[in-house]
Amino acid sequence: MQKGEQNPLVALLRKCDAFPKQREEAAEFFNRTSAGGAITLVASLFMALLFFSELRLFTRVNTVNELSVDTSRGEMLEIHFDVTFPHMPCAWLSVDAMDISGEVQLEVDHDVYKRRLASDGSPLDEGTKGKVGPSDQPVAGQNGRALAEDKTKDPNYCGSCYGAQSREGQCCNTCAEVREAYRSKGWALLDVEKVEQCHHEGYKEEIDGQAGEGCHMWGELHINKVAGNFHFAPGRSYQQGSMHIHDLSPFAGKSFDFSHTIHKLAFGKEYPGMRNPLDGVEVQQQLKSADNAALYQYFLKVVPTSYSNLRNETIYTNQFSVTEHFRETASPSAGGGQLPGVFLFYDLSPIKVRFQESRISFLSFITSLCAIIGGVFTVSGIIDATVYHGQQAIKKKMDLGKLS
Repeated sequence: MQKGEQNPLVALLRKCDAFPKQREEAAEFFNRTSAGGAITLVASLFMALLFFSELRLFTRVNTVNELSVDTSRGEMLEIHFDVTFPHMPCAWLSVDAMDISGEVQLEVDHDVYKRRLASDGSPLDEGTKGKVGPSDQPVAGQNGRALAEDKTKDPNYCGSCYGAQSREGQCCNTCAEVREAYRSKGWALLDVEKVEQCHHEGYKEEIDGQAGEGCHMWGELHINKVAGNFHFAPGRSYQQGSMHIHDLSPFAGKSFDFSHTIHKLAFGKEYPGMRNPLDGVEVQQQLKSADNAALYQYFLKVVPTSYSNLRNETIYTNQFSVTEHFRETASPSAGGGQLPGVFLFYDLSPIKVRFQESRISFLSFITSLCAIIGGVFTVSGIIDATVYHGQQAIKKKMDLGKLS
């Protein structure tokens, strides 16, 4: 190819140029105006405003929710709770859970912690994991020494089950074994003072010794994913046929104050922005008569929920709504037939909620920026041309004296 000849491809590209350039020698034909400068500044500020607005939308994480029918089967519910009873000793309380499938968990002790509180709310210990209610350990007597255990220390000792044995030769060597034998029969252990094992282990002394204290309880329950309830109530519990009964005989003449603070109650793990309606609820017991007792009922509607973040990491949990109900009844010591306590009844919704985090893609962000720049530049050009030609028309009329 000789010098001066043009490459056909280059020539074709020049013909396709949609942005012809003004020659330098023709630059003097451009006319810059103050109105055009003002329009340019306003357009630049407007483009910057739209840019930062679009940038904020790009960096913001949006949450989209969807509703669907819950088709899960055979799952378990995980309940996390943290409750303080400022006027109910730990030895007086038991935690039970039951559901409509017939499963009953009496005096739940797995993954449940308790901490004794003084009357002013200060902790008396660091908190222990184990059985909620009276312990099976000997307590100090009035002389400051452990109550004598006498025959129960004998390796050959075989304690009586007081008629509740399920087989010939069954031994009940501890108070807990006697209570368990009675519970399996569906009987109430009415007078623990007459039970030798309970007398040596200080069951009644422990209950009396913690009078005036409070209890801080926290932990988690694992239950079937069906409707049911769990409750905090006084006394040992047992099942008699289809009836759920609490043994209140050790509390004769005592009153129950179920004032409580629910620090936390959640059905599963927490996800960002999750709010549980009972967290932080504080209730002070106020009765019309000192001989009465209080029954606090919370009816919960549990909604299965899943939350997926931008990395597609999914949290399976539950939300719930709540309705509260308070009932003042006659105290059991006064012949009342209603068990006092804090009861939480839950039912499951058939609808499942799915939350999905989303964010504008980078390509959409770039597209929006191009639209902003091009749109503002085009509109400002139209405005500038309109203003310029309007000024020129007015100037010509003034020159011709036609504008008065």
